[in-house]
This record gives sequence, C-alpha cells and structure tokens, in this order.
Amino acid sequence: MSKIRVLVVDDSATMRGLITAALNRDPGIEVVGAAGDPFEARGMIKALNPDVVTLDIEMPNMNGIEFLEKIMRLRPMPVVMVSSLTQAGAEMTLRALELGAVDCVAKPTMATGTADALAEVAVKVRAAARASVRTRADATPVTARRKDYVPSGDVVAIGSSTGGVEALLSILTLFPDTCPPTVITQHMPATFTASFAARLDRASGAKVQEATDGALLEAGKVYVAPGGGAHLEVVRSGGLRCRLVAADPVSGHRPSVDVLFNSLAKAVGDKAVGAILTGMGRDGAQGLLALRNAGARTLGQDEQSCVVYGMPRAAFEIGAVEKQVSLSSIGQSILDLASARR
Repeated sequence: MSKIRVLVVDDSATMRGLITAALNRDPGIEVVGAAGDPFEARGMIKALNPDVVTLDIEMPNMNGIEFLEKIMRLRPMPVVMVSSLTQAGAEMTLRALELGAVDCVAKPTMATGTADALAEVAVKVRAAARASVRTRADATPVTARRKDYVPSGDVVAIGSSTGGVEALLSILTLFPDTCPPTVITQHMPATFTASFAARLDRASGAKVQEATDGALLEAGKVYVAPGGGAHLEVVRSGGLRCRLVAADPVSGHRPSVDVLFNSLAKAVGDKAVGAILTGMGRDGAQGLLALRNAGARTLGQDEQSCVVYGMPRAAFEIGAVEKQVSLSSIGQSILDLASARR
C-alpha cells in the first residue's frame, strides 16, 4: 500500500520539525511538505496534493479557522487541527471540528512533554486518511427540539470518537429539558472537554456539563466524561451517580466507551439505551454488547453518515447493535427508545 502523504502547516519552525519527525517515524506515513503559513500551504496543496493536512490554529496573516473554511469550501480534504491547550485554543478547535476538520491534537507544553503530546499525531493522521470528509454543506441539518418527549426513567449512554463533535451536536440539539439522564464518552484531549460541554450546553435544551465524581444522574442533564485522566462509570450509590476512576486505558483509551457501557449494563440493565457513533477502532463494541445482553436497547450510527465507520462497524459485527441508524435520525431514535410512550 502507498504511504499516506501529509502536509504540515505551522508558523513555528520548531513545531513543524517536531510534527514532521513524529509522523515520519510511522512507516506508513510520509511528510511531503511543511508550510509556515496558509498562503504557502495553499500553493503546496495544489502542487503536492497531500492526503492529509495538519493545520495549526493560531497563525499570522490568516488563522487556521479561516484557512480551514477555504479548504472545505474549495478543496475538501482530511484536516487534523493542532491546537494549544488554552481555553481559546480549545474553543477554536471545536469550531474547526464543526467546520469539517476530522480530528485534533494538542500541542506539547512543558507539562505534557513533546513525546506524550505528539504520540497520537500518527494515529490521528491514519484515521483522517480513511475519513469521509464532511463539509458544512454536507452536515446533518439541525432538527427542531423534541417537545413531546415523556421520560421513562431510562438512562442514555453515548460513545463517540473521530467525527463525534458534529454527531453529538446534531443529537443533543434535539434533546429537550426533560431528556433522560445521559452520559457521554467522547475521545478528546483533556483540556478540550470543558469547552465542548459548554458548546453542547448552548446548543441543547438539556443542561450539559462535564461529569464530576459523585454527581447524581438527573433527567434533563447530560454528563460528558472529562478527557484524559479517568474513566467515567455509572454506579448505584443513593441513586445513580457518575464515578470517575483513575485507571489504565481500556481498549486504548481513557476515558473508554467500553468502561462506560459496561458500568451501565451492571447498574441499570434493561433500563438503558446505548448508542455508538462515528470513530476509529473498537472501543465501545464489547460494552455495547454487554448492554444488549442485559436487555438494553442499542443503536449504531450507519456507515453512510459516519466520518469514520470503525467503532460502529466493530459493534455491529459482534451483534451489539440492535439497529443501525443515520445521524439525521439517531437523536429521534434515542428519545423514542427512552420514552414512556414507546
């Protein structure tokens, strides 16, 4: 198989060198060029026709968001954003993911170290090369918020990864303030999940927040697993509660979708609805199977609407998915299955 050809775009020569070195260590990836600004990058995209672009957010003359908008409008292609760990960087990264960027990587800092921060660059680029690129014009249209929802007491759990920002926004925009208690594990850098929860909160009728240890699950609320440091579980302790567990990665991730789904299967059994969305790899497949075996209803995003049909495919192939649903319908399907009127 031919190597994945990558163009690195960053205004820092040091960062261009670090990203290039990290990518070239993967035998399946070749960095074909490195640009210091979007104007240089534009010419190199035309000349080199790379498979994937890594794009810095904060650059002079034209920032990464403005350049990404031009790319997705004029020459849609897989883009992985490289962002600082500041709140502003996180918010701009989320904007980039909404515009069609496939994924994001956090820039190294003195605290994280270069090796740790850039360890995932090659993984993200590999996923991006296989992704179905989605422009804003292709994005799932916003559906009117569900007003007739009657809660049943069920708990909803959702797992997602690459492409999950768009998918979760599409689903939670539909959720009313009476929605079932909902727990989410989305693979995302640690410093980005607070901003992501705030973005979802603005879009949804539900109250969306980062999960905290011991938080009581309540109707009308959505709890997003914090990135990086712990797994999110649901446990019974004077009611259903969030529990954050500092433990090794499971299925290659922390937080892990498998951990979330397995905990819900034990805590509530058939009083749950599980949904697995777009993402690379197998995280969530075995956990969704545990949910289905416990009597819960389970959904998987279909291939046509996924950015990366990896996690839903893995779950479907082992019989964990009761029904495959398009992104445009999955929010309604979740609420239907968790409704007292079903």
